[in-house]
Amino acid sequence: MDVGALQIRLYPDAVLMQVAERVEAIDEGTAALVARLLTLMHEADGVGLAAPQIGMGQRLFVTRDPTGESHGIVWINPTLEIIDDTPMDDNEGCLSLPEIDVMVRRPQGVRITGRNLEGEDVTQTSCEHIARVWQHECDHLDGRLIIDRMSTMDRLCNRKALRALLKKAR
Repeated sequence: MDVGALQIRLYPDAVLMQVAERVEAIDEGTAALVARLLTLMHEADGVGLAAPQIGMGQRLFVTRDPTGESHGIVWINPTLEIIDDTPMDDNEGCLSLPEIDVMVRRPQGVRITGRNLEGEDVTQTSCEHIARVWQHECDHLDGRLIIDRMSTMDRLCNRKALRALLKKAR
């Protein structure tokens, strides 16, 4: 497979609604996939991008580095643990759902555990915006999109953009 040809998939692509599979081996293919995810995320000016969003059903995603010290952070087979369940509402967009914004309620603080590209165990904790990004990207790994979290008002506000995506897919 030519990983360099992978592009961001748009709703209603079926891969976006499927549960991703665990990454069993971290190898050159994984490194190439991560490089492509980082490139596409930066080109689209996103803050995160999950493998299913480019058609690869693997449990991994990348995010921007909130410290700015690296090109991005890789999370392989991530798991989340809620550490502060204070509900926080905020608008979220998605690179697979352009022009759609949804008010999403998420727990404020989470701990994420996974592996990096070197296969090392990594854990981080945050109550900042990056915690929301982790939760959003983990939703992608579980086949869940922000439109699955829409309120009635969000559906009304975004119905034109959703129709346009459905029409474009036909």
